[in-house]
Amino acid sequence: MKACKTCELIANRDTGTAPLWDCIQRTSFWDVVHSYDTALPGWLVLVVRRHITAVAELTEAEAMELGLLIRRTSVALQEITGCVKTYVIQFAEKAEHPHVHFHIIPRMADQPENRHSTQIFGYLGVPAEERVSQEAMNAIAAKVRERLLAYASA
Repeated sequence: MKACKTCELIANRDTGTAPLWDCIQRTSFWDVVHSYDTALPGWLVLVVRRHITAVAELTEAEAMELGLLIRRTSVALQEITGCVKTYVIQFAEKAEHPHVHFHIIPRMADQPENRHSTQIFGYLGVPAEERVSQEAMNAIAAKVRERLLAYASA
């Protein structure tokens, strides 16, 4: 069985060595990060901090915190990217990412029809030269972090 890449990324966050885009916010149960292999700026991922492979394994507390984060990250993305809505998707089926995580994806008003709905995944797993740069991910991450901190203190 392959090692869980998601658990490796969480371990990096635990040591404080993760870049801003990979450690936007850490809550008691979840990490908010920017997807690292996407061509779509603002593609966020909510990662449960303990290794589970099915949503039914979430505790009540994890599920309650997830609900708040889905809403708050969606509002932040609308404010920052101007998206008309966000898609919320959870599969956790990739061999290297069997760990429960939720994609929070901005759907832009001018997004091509062939990138609506599940076809949005055409923006994921793209070659390095098509990916959102680390600088751009960090800029988005800083804005999202600022908004999430403001929502939490309100």
